[in-house]
Amino acid sequence: MSLTSTRVGDAADPASRARRPDRSGVTSRDGVDLAWESFGTASPTLLLMPTWSIVPSRIWKAQVGYLARHFRVVTFDGRGSGASGHPTGAAAYTNEEYAADAVAVMDAADVDRAVLVALSCGASWSVHVATSWPERVLGIFAIAPSCGFSIDDPNRDHVPWDQPLPNANGWNKYNKHYWLDGDYGDFVRFFFSQMFSEPHSTKQIEDAVAWGHQISPQTLADTTAGRIGCDGAVCSDIEALCARVTQPVTVLHGSDDHVRGLQYGERLAELTGGNLIVVEGAGHGPLARDPVFVNHEIRRFAERFTSRPEDESEGGTRHTHVRATSRRKRALYISSPIGLGHARRDVAIADELRLLHPDLEIEWLAQDPVTRVLAARGETIHPASAHLANESGHIESECGEHDLHAFRAVRRMDEILINNFMVFDELMEREPFDLVIGDEAWDVDYFLHENPELKRARYAWFTDFVGWLPMPDGGEEEAALTADLNAEMIEHRARFRGLRDRSIFVGNPADVVADAFGPGLPAIREWTEGEFDFAGYVTGFDASVKDVEGLRPRLGHHLDEKICVVSVGGSGVGLPLLRRVLDAVPLARQSVPELRFVIVTGPRIDPASLPAVAGAEVHGFLPDLTDHLAACDVALTQGGLTTCMELTALRKPFLYVPLRHHFEQNFHVRHRLEQYRAGTCVDYGLATDPNALAAMLVKELGRDVDYRAVETDGAARAAALLADLL
Repeated sequence: MSLTSTRVGDAADPASRARRPDRSGVTSRDGVDLAWESFGTASPTLLLMPTWSIVPSRIWKAQVGYLARHFRVVTFDGRGSGASGHPTGAAAYTNEEYAADAVAVMDAADVDRAVLVALSCGASWSVHVATSWPERVLGIFAIAPSCGFSIDDPNRDHVPWDQPLPNANGWNKYNKHYWLDGDYGDFVRFFFSQMFSEPHSTKQIEDAVAWGHQISPQTLADTTAGRIGCDGAVCSDIEALCARVTQPVTVLHGSDDHVRGLQYGERLAELTGGNLIVVEGAGHGPLARDPVFVNHEIRRFAERFTSRPEDESEGGTRHTHVRATSRRKRALYISSPIGLGHARRDVAIADELRLLHPDLEIEWLAQDPVTRVLAARGETIHPASAHLANESGHIESECGEHDLHAFRAVRRMDEILINNFMVFDELMEREPFDLVIGDEAWDVDYFLHENPELKRARYAWFTDFVGWLPMPDGGEEEAALTADLNAEMIEHRARFRGLRDRSIFVGNPADVVADAFGPGLPAIREWTEGEFDFAGYVTGFDASVKDVEGLRPRLGHHLDEKICVVSVGGSGVGLPLLRRVLDAVPLARQSVPELRFVIVTGPRIDPASLPAVAGAEVHGFLPDLTDHLAACDVALTQGGLTTCMELTALRKPFLYVPLRHHFEQNFHVRHRLEQYRAGTCVDYGLATDPNALAAMLVKELGRDVDYRAVETDGAARAAALLADLL
């Protein structure tokens, strides 16, 4: 049985990318391969320049999806990094070589002119391109430039790069001999802790450290020697070149840059006559640590090179503005796409909210598989939803056999989350809404707290769990990471109390775990009681009015049959469990011949991928799954909250098999089900034994349930809390 390994760093799998390239290729210059990708088609083209070879072009992952909706974006791995060639010797890595590479990539990608967007030492290469090929460059946007200026840097000037040093304290680690003969890994960790000096930068550091180990210490030494003029390489006078730049330049630099201080950005702006944007409190990597702000500034700079559409410049257009008091009230509902449970409860809440505000228009910013539920209910899906990157595909790419490290998977979904927040942000900028409702819309909640000035409407947040918890086998590292994320959330809420107009917990105080957020942090339940309103659980139906006797014949069940429904949610993670259940079907039917299985694969598993087994019928997505659950005699499900709570409300005996390493299913959901005395938890290791699984199903079939009653008014209570905001 295969389990997932602990996955850290950048998730570069195609399913984890916010946008896949429209074109890609490899061009060769002087025997060095240069791997490039192109996204989007709009003018002008933005060439996102490579930076120091310690990171590849994936450093731009938070920018590509957003910018490619407005411009054409081209990226390439610089020589010595990523998928490009790694030549040997310092002479192969001079500033002139990198500049010529940029032009070669432009030629290969059919780019005549481009806006150059650069990070750190990429600013020097951009200056070289702008002065040697001025007709190819529209402008330069330089982030945290690290150029060879004659500037005093007391933190680093005393450290020789190419001489052995007596110790490796602090910036003494930035030393060729320490990289080659000492502890390269120690240097990489130190450097990126300096690059990302902001608190709670663990993910950015983790990504960068992983990238830093993709190249050899010798290659890094060669690229550095070429850039600073050692080991036979020759450096040209960058200050003289800057004075020759005629194109528009904007420099963005953090005030807390520990790698190259603000004076470097000030100097580049001074020499080129450019504008300077100072980001107070930011370090050397604001493109990763403050991506929303950086994305906006890059777009603002690039738009100066965009020609106005012909129809606007020549007149003849018509625009309509509706006065605020003449508009119907509008709400934007964002429903988490991980599974289908959120969609079902959100539709129930929306129905109740419309009863309280009949004039309210609700539009949904949603993605598959949520859109299937919404479409079946006739809900309005906003066209901007087409720009959302799919979260379910990423989650599926992160899983093993019934094994999903949920914390790591969400943590590694950063590229998708920033893309989707930018979609939301643009929508809110273009269209007026009176209320935004986010049901575990992690992207919106996080980046609004990071950028509170972007809040443009009243905002309500829903969740059914609070607190990221480490798995026991994650050790001290995972415990520290979950605690850090929890601490950041607590700080966000304390600093920006008014950002959420409502925080609503789908459940009751006792449903919240009593664990602490981490060492020195408050208890989760106590903190949640002070932060949230409690709506009770939301099923979206009243189990007492379900006509089970009428449902069974409508669903094709005979009165003398026993029905077992098997459901694994809305993602593709549950395929291994379905296969295990089908292995157990013949054995269970030997004990109970009248037992028939209804296997529900959901929207993202092809029913044809499962074998045909006598006594089992396989269905894909069932919009009326709740009716099937109501008509069954026993059920087996993954450990997701929604199906488990629906079965609890319907008072059905059921087995649930939490995904391994899924902290929410193993801790939060299990705790809640224990409050209701509901279900029987089964470890997946036991479920892999067909005989054991069949025996447990048969035993569960005969079990009398004594569940605590589930609320039937949760949707109405939640809607009432929202109605006050309109």
